[in-house]
Amino acid sequence: MLKKISTADARKKFAHIINRVAFGKESFILTRRGEALAALVSVEDFKLLQEIEDRMDVEDAWQARESREETVSWEELKKELDL
Repeated sequence: MLKKISTADARKKFAHIINRVAFGKESFILTRRGEALAALVSVEDFKLLQEIEDRMDVEDAWQARESREETVSWEELKKELDL
């Protein structure tokens, strides 16, 4: 569950917040004047988000390729997508 914390409070408790994120696997939404501004997540969660985004990009590329009339080999597609 994401916890909300104001940027002012996070600034005061920075070391504690970082330890909770890094070692306690907690996530925080930083707010300013009640509005969400940024998120603090563990490196593991960040890597997972990147992996999901990469997979979505590949799926989008496949869909775009499938909508084209010409066919492309797997080797050509990997080269084009730098895989």
